Amino acid sequence: MAWEDRTPFEAIEYQFDLRENEVRKLMRTHMKHSSFKMWRKRVSGRTTKHLKLRKDDVFRFKAPDQK
Repeated sequence: MAWEDRTPFEAIEYQFDLRENEVRKLMRTHMKHSSFKMWRKRVSGRTTKHLKLRKDDVFRFKAPDQK
């Protein structure tokens, strides 16, 4: 979920009880250094990764078994 650009950190926290900093630590330990750097560069400042920064008219599909 963290790799996907449109999944907000709040959804990850709600479903897995991991805050943004914990997600970063997890990604750092389980990815190659270059892949982690690429992901951080892509995610940093991205409005879709934070619900408060998203526009109100953005609605995403959510699977029935997803919280």
